Amino acid sequence: MEKEITLGDKTFTPFISKEKIDKQISRVASEINRDYQGKKPLLVGILNGSILFFSDLLKKIDIECEVAFLRVSSYKGTETSGNVKKVLGLDKEIENSDVIIVEDIVDTGITLENILEDLSSNNPKSLKVATLLFKPKAYTKNYPIDYVGFEVGNEFLVGFGLDYNEIGRNLDELYIIKEQTMLNIILFGPPGAGKGTQSELIQEKFNLTHLSTGDMFRFHMKNDTELGKKAKEYMEAGNLVPDQLVIDMIDNKLSESHDTGGFIFDGFPRTPDQATALDELLAKKGWEIAKMVSLEVEEDELVKRLLLRGKDSGRKDDSDESIIRNRMAVYNKETAPLKDFYANQGKHIGVDGIGSIEEINGRINEAIS
Repeated sequence: MEKEITLGDKTFTPFISKEKIDKQISRVASEINRDYQGKKPLLVGILNGSILFFSDLLKKIDIECEVAFLRVSSYKGTETSGNVKKVLGLDKEIENSDVIIVEDIVDTGITLENILEDLSSNNPKSLKVATLLFKPKAYTKNYPIDYVGFEVGNEFLVGFGLDYNEIGRNLDELYIIKEQTMLNIILFGPPGAGKGTQSELIQEKFNLTHLSTGDMFRFHMKNDTELGKKAKEYMEAGNLVPDQLVIDMIDNKLSESHDTGGFIFDGFPRTPDQATALDELLAKKGWEIAKMVSLEVEEDELVKRLLLRGKDSGRKDDSDESIIRNRMAVYNKETAPLKDFYANQGKHIGVDGIGSIEEINGRINEAIS
């Protein structure tokens, strides 16, 4: 393999050679030949990424089979990240057929879920999945992945059908984005957990940039930027600002922040869909969330802290226990599930949020390190 390649503004290093890829494709083909002996399966390639894997796999299948292609695309915007629309449908009837979906990579499984549910409605005899690459730590669905070439981590890969900004698909080997030492942390916890205080201490110790969505909104709206104008239109109409607009603001902040060791995300993400969108944004830069550190504090203690804070600040939402407990209920219902999202990626760490500021900070530093 070549030592390094450059695609656009990114550098990639060798990851999996064409010899290893060919060996694993041969193994997958042998398993399909064995399982479908005496049958005539329909192989459905998912465009564009599966084209090289599909082609090489097809050459090694020595039983009768048919082929077809399906193109789908994920979209974002005013809708939540992860929605999928079919662009080019099948040109074959699949009722009572043995269907094998052929993918280049399965990560979260959101696109795959939509494909499987759509095809299942056409009553195939059987429906299985073959993929060159599978990211088990990122996978959030329950559908079995029947044939896997390689299991990989959450690295950003290019080559052999996978692209970076639509280039690199034609490479006959797999490359990984050159590692950048960027520590990206989500400091998580309910109102009153002490995130603000601890965030300042973490920034100083690890040379991180604090990234607050609230601060970003205020900046863009105060300075009447294009992003600020768009946000104001939604807010003045009484609508929520779409996730994609928030992601665009974050992207803008990431691009203008230099000489930083990473970022502390504050106020975003708040839902699993937003977390998926953030993962996708960071992956384009060759980064990822390293840890989600959540401060664990009992609700009664949180209420006590907020009531004390309300006496000093005069904030109405910190001075009324019923309002505080309602905020906790909203947090537990809408935001707390994020812990499961990052736990499934092996990135969630719970930290005891009771004690002195120094004691809690010591626990957080240990968790990050």
